[in-house]
Order: sequence, then C-alpha cells, then structure tokens
Amino acid sequence: MADVYVLDYVRTPRGKGSARGALHGTSPVELVVALQRALVERGLAAGEVEDVMIGTASQVDEQGANLARTATLLAGWGHGVPGGTINRFCASGIDAVAQTAARLKSGDLGRLAVAGGVESTSRVPMFSDRGPLFCDPATVKAIGSVHMGIAADLNATLEGFAREELDAYGLETQTKAAAARAEGRSARSLVPVAGLDHDELVRPQTTADSLAALEPAFAELGTQGQDALALAAHPEAGNINHLHTVGTSPALADGAALLVLGTEASERRPRARVVASATASTDPVIMLTAGQTAVERVLAKAGLTPADVDVFQFAEAFAALCLRLRRDLGVGPDRLNPGGGTIATGHAFGATGAIMVGECVEELERTGGRYGVASVSGAAGLGVAVLVERIG
Repeated sequence: MADVYVLDYVRTPRGKGSARGALHGTSPVELVVALQRALVERGLAAGEVEDVMIGTASQVDEQGANLARTATLLAGWGHGVPGGTINRFCASGIDAVAQTAARLKSGDLGRLAVAGGVESTSRVPMFSDRGPLFCDPATVKAIGSVHMGIAADLNATLEGFAREELDAYGLETQTKAAAARAEGRSARSLVPVAGLDHDELVRPQTTADSLAALEPAFAELGTQGQDALALAAHPEAGNINHLHTVGTSPALADGAALLVLGTEASERRPRARVVASATASTDPVIMLTAGQTAVERVLAKAGLTPADVDVFQFAEAFAALCLRLRRDLGVGPDRLNPGGGTIATGHAFGATGAIMVGECVEELERTGGRYGVASVSGAAGLGVAVLVERIG
C-alpha cells in the first residue's frame, strides 16, 4: 500500500448563493475549469493526471452529465484524462478526496489524480434534482426525511442547547472568519474568479445583539408537517424548540475546490499525507451527527485520540452540531474551525468538504501542527471524515 499525499490545493472564493452573488454569472463547469487551468499554471502536468473526481450534490442541469469530464475537456487537459462525479450530498467533495486517495493507496491509480468538488447553489438550487428523498411524499413519509434545519433544531432540543449558546457560536465563527480573511490566510490557494478575490459571505460587522435579534429560521417550516415528521421518529423530544437562525445556520454559497493527490512516486513535493478516511451513517431524521461519528471512526483507525489532533475542520451544519462535537470530543475554539466555518464563509455543498481538507493542510502549515481532520455531515444521515498529517 502506497502512502498518498496532498501535493497542491486551490479553490475559488465562495460567493453568495443568490442571483446577487458575485459568482452567479459563472457556471459550475467554468468554476472547475478556472481551477484546473490554475493548477497547470502552478506546474501540474495535466497529461500525467490519471483521473479527476468531482463531488457535486445536485447533479442536474448545469451540474449534470458528468461535470468532471466536461470540465477536464474544456480545460484542455486532453482526451486521455478521465473524469467522474460523486454524490454523497454535502459530503460529496470530501468523499471525492477520500475515494481518490484510497484508489491511489491501493494501486488502482498509479501516482497522480485530482479530486475536489463544486456547487453553484445560485444557479442549481437545492432540491432541484427532484429526488424522491425530498420530493416524493411516500418516500418522505417512509424514511422521515425532514429538512436539514428541522434536524438541526431537533438536535439542539435533544442536546439541551440554549439559543444563547448557539448565538455565541455564530459570533465566534464570524469573528474567526473575519480575522482569517483580513490576514490573507488563503492567499496561497485562492484563485480569483469573476473579479471576486475573497469569501463574499463573511460578515465582520456581526455582533451578539444582531444575532439575538434574528428570528428562528425553521419555525414556520415546522408547522407545515416537518415537526410532526421529526417527532414521530423522536417522540422523546416532546416538542421541537426552534432555535437556529440564519446567523447560526450555514449560508448558501457558490464555489469549487481541487486537490492534487499523489503517491510517493510523484515528483512533486508533498504538503501532507492522507492518513485515513472514514464514512458513517445514522438515523436520517437526526441526520447531522454522522460527521462526528466519522471523526471518531477515522481517529480510531489511525490509533489516535481527539487530544492528538491539532486542527478539526468540521462543517458547520448548524451551530448545535458544532457545540455537540466540542463537548463530546473536548475540542476548544482554538482547534475547531480556527479560520471560521460554513456559517460564516458559506456552504457550497459539493465543494465544502474539499475546501475543508485543503484548509486542514493550510492551518497545519500555518501553526506547525501535525494532525488535522476534516469532516462533513450530509443529508439522510451521511458523514465522511479525512485525516491528514503535515509533512515537513
């Protein structure tokens, strides 16, 4: 089994996931092509790449028809470079990284591949693929597939978190993200697109008072049958306290990210070793806890404890799940999303996990830490985690 390394990492800025966002005029394929061309400019020999795997959650319309192959052809990488897409909902990008690393490690791929993710939530809206999990009433009833925001409020209720705790986390992640942006921590990886050279959703002006003034985001949705669906599966909750607001929920974003992965046979200088990955699943109504389970599994695989990890990049699929991970694994603010997370920076579904693996590497390089873990929870109770070790 060969060791597999992160050799390079690039990403677009994250734009607002609306028609007012700076990246709304750029198609998902164009986002990926921009990054592929940037990698060539940074010295990647495209003809040596053995596969390109892209995670995308809504694989329809502009994100359909194997976007990875389309982008690779448009980028001029040649007819001989394959491409494929992966859908594990919000964990699609991190799963593309995990699966590609595993193929390199096993020898299924030789020595060089590219993996990442893309999502344009402004051009291909959530649920636009009309899948039965969300849009077929019989399937929804049979599985109990509630909206993610309802799942977040259910988790907050069951865990006993207060609105003030959630708001405090929302302020913390905005403060971290504003500091990271001001310090230019992403300068090495960021590829400006359509005139945008920063994460558009970060709100440095956020205060405790502004967060406290926000109304619950999912209370009305709960009255439309979603609360009843959740409580049918978890009657122990009694009722659902609707506590999450737009300030403690991940903001929709457009963006893309790519990582160059290679074995020790690669001629490029490694930045980090991919130690292990893990997948997990849980009750599709609770849904959002699977990312934490994946973290626990990948650490167990590597024989590590949470205390051994210097950086946890955990997708902020609502504040309650971050508070839960912090409490259960003893992860303080200095180690959990030190540059802010998706509540502040935005959640471009398929791209988020790939960005987080890259951010792990960058943060370990910045601080001199050894181990970092990235993890994402996805719809229907899915989770994926990747553990990396800094080289040098």
